[in-house]
Amino acid sequence: MRELAPCASDPSHSRGRLHAEDSGGTRGPRDAFQRDRDRIIHSIPFRRLRHKTQVFVAPDGDHFRVRLTHSLEVAQIGRTLARALGLNEDLTEALCLAHDIGHPPFGHAGEDALKAAMADAGGFDHNAHTIRLLTRLETPYPTFDGLNLSWETLEGLAKHNGPVANPAWALAEADAAFPLDLSTWPSLEAQVAAIADDIAYDNHDIDDGLRAGLFTLDELLAVPLIGRGWQAVRDRYPGVEEQRLIPELVRDQIGRMVNDVLDETRRRLAASGVETSADVRRAGRSLAGFSEEMAREERALKIFLYQRMYRSGPVKAVADEAERVLSRLFDAYSADICLLPPQWQPGAPEPVPTLRAIGDFIAGMTDRFAIRQYRELVGPVELPEGF
Repeated sequence: MRELAPCASDPSHSRGRLHAEDSGGTRGPRDAFQRDRDRIIHSIPFRRLRHKTQVFVAPDGDHFRVRLTHSLEVAQIGRTLARALGLNEDLTEALCLAHDIGHPPFGHAGEDALKAAMADAGGFDHNAHTIRLLTRLETPYPTFDGLNLSWETLEGLAKHNGPVANPAWALAEADAAFPLDLSTWPSLEAQVAAIADDIAYDNHDIDDGLRAGLFTLDELLAVPLIGRGWQAVRDRYPGVEEQRLIPELVRDQIGRMVNDVLDETRRRLAASGVETSADVRRAGRSLAGFSEEMAREERALKIFLYQRMYRSGPVKAVADEAERVLSRLFDAYSADICLLPPQWQPGAPEPVPTLRAIGDFIAGMTDRFAIRQYRELVGPVELPEGF
């Protein structure tokens, strides 16, 4: 086994799981974090990510990212960072693979619809729903609900973006059952997973946006970070057609960001005097991240992508229609709770349990299943062609 850095999470010192388990001696040589990763990969919610929106709703083509391929790309970047920093790769990978598992169909448009529909029941938050899915709704084991993941994995998923001062109801419920120290910073593995997410979607959205024709290469090159990267690629491969250089640009950008995170994280660790994983949680700030210069340039790239991709006319038209679909689908179930499958119907007729039961059912849908249910229960769906 590779030697871990002193500040890494050690599976032999895990805080354990909520439920005691009797495996009958069949679990093999895997440690706690390896088992968590494997439980996530084998779960139904993870498989559903194949047909959940990343940017484009239920894309017809096979060339655009979906939530599953995004999660795999995040995991690849996360493992690279963890290995270079001496962190636990298995915990990092588990966090990367599961970080988006609570997303409803249609991405952020779907989340906005559920947030509004469930306002009287505490609203909806995809990160909190990740914890709800993994601790309560997914039930593959005979004696307890959830996947019974280790404390470190649940903690990292709950607060990979930093301390949580006002947890949503779903996260508050999970924290009450198995306290996750929400007021502190998470492990370095969780911090690495969060920055790997940024690196992944920054760069695959460049690729997908160009492929979809939402912006041109010349427009993209006006972003300073990308312009410099493109010039380096052209200098390295003079005479090669532009289309064949775009994947090289994306690879270079990922490498440049990864190297920046490694340098900056090492600098912060050295300056902070952090030695143990407990020190990481007490540090009072994120220890893994971009340098100030890279953070500034990465923000400029995000602004470009928001303006030219996420808020572009074609993508926004689809998002608006997707939000309408989920809102009206929620209304249909609210009007007749018997339309829910029996196992999803609430045990009590009160408003809050009813709204949360409907939210749980809809949040687990794929884009395709949501569209099919809408057509059966409400009517035609008007999604623009090509997305």
